[in-house]
Amino acid sequence: MRLASVQTRARRAAEEREEPPPGPAPPSTHHSEHQFKNMKSKFFNELTHLPMPMWAIGAIVVVVLALVACLGFCIWKKCINKGKKPKKVRERKGGRGRRKKEGEGEGEEGKEGEAKEGEEEEKENFGKLEFTLDYNFTENQLIVGILQAENLPAMDMGGTSDPYVKVYMLPDKKKKFETKVQRKNLCPVFNETFIFKIPYQELGGQTLVLQVFDFDRFGKHDVIGQISIPMNSVDLAQPLHEWRDLIGGEKEEQEKLGDICISLRYVPTAGKLTINIMEAKHLKAMDCGGLSDPFVKVVLQYQGKRLKKKKTTVKQNTLNPYFNESFSFEIPFGQIQKVQVLVTVYDYDKLGSNDAIGKVWIGYGASGVGLRHWSDMLANPRRPVAQWHALLPEEEVDEALKKPIR
Repeated sequence: MRLASVQTRARRAAEEREEPPPGPAPPSTHHSEHQFKNMKSKFFNELTHLPMPMWAIGAIVVVVLALVACLGFCIWKKCINKGKKPKKVRERKGGRGRRKKEGEGEGEEGKEGEAKEGEEEEKENFGKLEFTLDYNFTENQLIVGILQAENLPAMDMGGTSDPYVKVYMLPDKKKKFETKVQRKNLCPVFNETFIFKIPYQELGGQTLVLQVFDFDRFGKHDVIGQISIPMNSVDLAQPLHEWRDLIGGEKEEQEKLGDICISLRYVPTAGKLTINIMEAKHLKAMDCGGLSDPFVKVVLQYQGKRLKKKKTTVKQNTLNPYFNESFSFEIPFGQIQKVQVLVTVYDYDKLGSNDAIGKVWIGYGASGVGLRHWSDMLANPRRPVAQWHALLPEEEVDEALKKPIR
């Protein structure tokens, strides 16, 4: 019995030794929640102590998110387009193939349609002009009447034009006429008549040109349209009266009329203005032999009223005359600011009227070189100031003189 009890005790002791020691108890839920709250409060404390304000951090986050979104959108769009591109290319190729396989008749029709569209574009509206033609056989005179125009295109910013008509003969442009400018009018009425003295035998090889311009005081005049009438196609046995459509005309090249050198000198104390006509060069040939007989006429105006006029001597058969002739005028210092000097170069004609080659406007109301020359003279009293001036058409200068001076 004792032996059995001893063995039982020994077995129990061995089992106790074999059992592992009990592990640590699992952490309680309450302890973990407390730890999370501590970490959260620590994180927000660190945020509040950052050197950057919270709104700046928020803005940075928004910008970063926007950039990421844009990058993602671009990648997505590129991938989508990559997949669609070959399909479009195939469609284009297929379309080309189908067009090539279609009959040539359709191609011709398309070409004809394009040609028609081109013709319609070319038929741009330039308006139309009413004119008359008559020939006086007893006086050898071609009488051209410019009556009116209709439906002219607007050439100015305000939706209007300032039209006038220039009338001349080709190939000889020796004589040109111009109507008066009709202000801001797309359907102007002119009712003006011009006479060319041309023998009937010489008319056949000439062409009458009626050219409509838009007047521009401060720049080149724009061509609105023109009518060209070969005289060998007109029956002058009876008067002609008709309307014709204007066609687009190329801008007429500014004719080179020549240059003139003028010297100005003003003495304020004496009230004396001296104008010296020195020389001219490259004048337009006005005679049949390719030369001219030039002389110069000087007109002095004050506020648009003519005061005095002078003339140089005539230089025979030359396009580069040398004059060196001086004219003196008495102008009080109080009036010199409003004085206009008009210098016109004429071709002397023994039998008929003298033809103007070109004209220059210097002084009050002038522009460009004419105004600068006058200003230089006033800025340098008692000293002669010389200047070359390009001659302009007489009609152009006269038209500018009629304008109110700003």
